[in-house]
Amino acid sequence: MPRVLTQTDVAGFRERLCDAATKLFDTRGREGFTMRELASELGVSAMTPYRYFKDKEDILAAVRARAFNRWADKLEAAFESAGPAAEKSAAVYRAYVDFAFNETAAYKLMFDLAQPDEAEYPELVAANIRARATMTAYVRALVDEGILEGDPELIGHVFWASLHGAVVLKLAGKLHADYDFERISGAAFQRLFEGFRKK
Repeated sequence: MPRVLTQTDVAGFRERLCDAATKLFDTRGREGFTMRELASELGVSAMTPYRYFKDKEDILAAVRARAFNRWADKLEAAFESAGPAAEKSAAVYRAYVDFAFNETAAYKLMFDLAQPDEAEYPELVAANIRARATMTAYVRALVDEGILEGDPELIGHVFWASLHGAVVLKLAGKLHADYDFERISGAAFQRLFEGFRKK
């Protein structure tokens, strides 16, 4: 009789499976591999992944939720480790950029346009809510300290949209040598910051 899997066993295999799936999604795309190939990558039977996930969409949602939570972990740690609001802002920026360029496959999957309906995956919805909160917490601190003025949610999303755009251009190799990532993102942040600065 097969051994009954513990919660630790289940969590451990799900982690391994998500790691393997992240690589396959990155190199082959959503439709570029089968569940059988994923199982082969893990050295398990073709049906084993179905004991842990309903289908490939379910796996993609789990992979994305894990990525959003790892990202939020890094941003929250950066926020908590810094001092005044201006330092928190710089720390969150650096953590964001480090994650995007060090975990590029995960970052791309997080924001890929071809995604299943997130509402069907509560874990992914929760991870997205947490990620959004991390992208506005440092702005709220800047507003609370009287450095910026306005709606922290709106300002946070404006900064996020700008930084994400610069990251995507860098990842796609679309930035000219004279206008590298640091120069573009720094100029954008400075202009936006000045626009929202308390008068």
